[in-house]
Amino acid sequence: MSPAAASGIPATRTPSADAPAARTPSADAPAARTGGAGPVPEHVHDLLGIGIGPFGLGLAALTDPVGDLDAVFVDAADGFHWHPGMMIEGATIQVPFLADLVTMADPTSRFSFLSFLKATGRLYAFYIRESFYPLRAEYDAYCRWVADQLDTLRWGRRVVAVTELDDGTLLVEAERVGADEPDAAEPGTGAPAVAGPATDARETWRTRHVVLGIGTEPRLPAAVRDLDGPVVHSADYLGERDRLRSADSITIVGSGQSAAEIYRDLLDTVRGVGDEGRGGATSDPDATSDPSAGSLDPVTTREGHRLDWVTRSPRFFPMEYTKLTLELTSPEYTDHFHALPADERDRLGRDQRSLYKGISGDLVDDIHETLYRRTLDGPLDTTLLTETELVAVDWHAERGVFTLTLRHTQLGTTIERETAALMLATGYAARIPAFLEPLGDLVARDGRGRLAVGRDYSIDASARDAGRRPRLFVMNAEEHTHGLTAPDLGFAAWRASSILASITGREVYPVERRTVFQSFGLPGDSPTPAPDVPHPGTPHPAAPHPGTPQHPAAPHGRTRTRTTEEVAR
Repeated sequence: MSPAAASGIPATRTPSADAPAARTPSADAPAARTGGAGPVPEHVHDLLGIGIGPFGLGLAALTDPVGDLDAVFVDAADGFHWHPGMMIEGATIQVPFLADLVTMADPTSRFSFLSFLKATGRLYAFYIRESFYPLRAEYDAYCRWVADQLDTLRWGRRVVAVTELDDGTLLVEAERVGADEPDAAEPGTGAPAVAGPATDARETWRTRHVVLGIGTEPRLPAAVRDLDGPVVHSADYLGERDRLRSADSITIVGSGQSAAEIYRDLLDTVRGVGDEGRGGATSDPDATSDPSAGSLDPVTTREGHRLDWVTRSPRFFPMEYTKLTLELTSPEYTDHFHALPADERDRLGRDQRSLYKGISGDLVDDIHETLYRRTLDGPLDTTLLTETELVAVDWHAERGVFTLTLRHTQLGTTIERETAALMLATGYAARIPAFLEPLGDLVARDGRGRLAVGRDYSIDASARDAGRRPRLFVMNAEEHTHGLTAPDLGFAAWRASSILASITGREVYPVERRTVFQSFGLPGDSPTPAPDVPHPGTPHPAAPHPGTPQHPAAPHGRTRTRTTEEVAR
């Protein structure tokens, strides 16, 4: 027996070489309940994933060996790219290598980070390095290595609509991005890589389940949302770094890891200052002081730039790594958090930011060490401001500068500060994509219009009402309902295993129920969902969608080989 079979992990799927071409839609295919969806394909996938970031890619990797699950994943990008604007040399990810795409669900997977190291000849070097934390660029290369091995990924497809059909299946419509030629045949099958019919630059897929993994979008402070000036978000930092370094002054706004990494990256080129007094910042040592420029600006004596770091936080706080605190990234705490009232969850979300939105302690120390080393010959033209919020911004195009209005939240005082470049490291926020609009009230929402995500990661309101298996799931859109595990790379494989259990009606991968030593809530208290709502990882009742046949359930720990009809896409 193979290690995979012994551990209850599905065996690797091998596509059939004689798979037929994808079927054309029949004349009596089910109609969409909302108009404008285009032709309806006859073939029905079990799962369609929208978005191929680390979470979507991890789900794709975990579905790959499952022989009786027909899955496809689409993304508007031309390939896998993970935070390309923050690939600063030497930066590491903030979780151990075990938090890769698959290991926490299947330690035997051929898609693990250790398998990547072995395949690329770097396993022994990583072992000798004696660090659990991969380089950020290395993690990106690992994800691209996995993506290159999966034949279920469809790049260059931007989803424009998800529609419910009369038989309860879902129609996903996408437009091609930057591609004029049809895809080549899918490797090993002879079938076209496009599952549904294509009309000009549009394609459609029909599926029983949709999983959203579209990620988050940059969050901008209210003061800059309507600004015309060249504001830069940390998502685009590397592409703008040379321009920033050439600016006379740079202000970074933000408090987390990205802000700290950018500050450290720019710190080496900060200019020194003289002792002649305080005044307007300038690269000319003979310039006179300008009192109207604010008391923060020193007279400079070297080439380089001024660098300010502004944060609303009371301090430059480190991420907390203590073991009992890390137990909050567990199924048990997620149960507890999800069962709390929404207002309490919102409060906890604000209070727990230091647990996952803080700065690496090593980086905090490195910044201080660099400041200490660089000030040996005199002070630097840099200012670090805490308890300070950005309340207004004006852009003066004729002079190429911003005027920032800064308010100290403790003192209640404000100042104006000019800067030539404005860098926002203000994080990311989940969004509800417009392509869900055709589903209307089939998508569950809370009183604030946010997605009302069930404990099993479903957002299918109609399924909850009817007591049947959900069809819509999300990944990393549930921070307000599930807490700090939502964006956690280390919890992603558990969530994917839970979603797969809901979709297939069985535990494809073992889903742990008890993982920590502490209890949340009072003894005897059970914050777990009510008995009629399956706990994540507990298969949902196998009630079929109307008009859609279900696969026979495979025994636990095994999968059956798909027929040629089932692998056709």
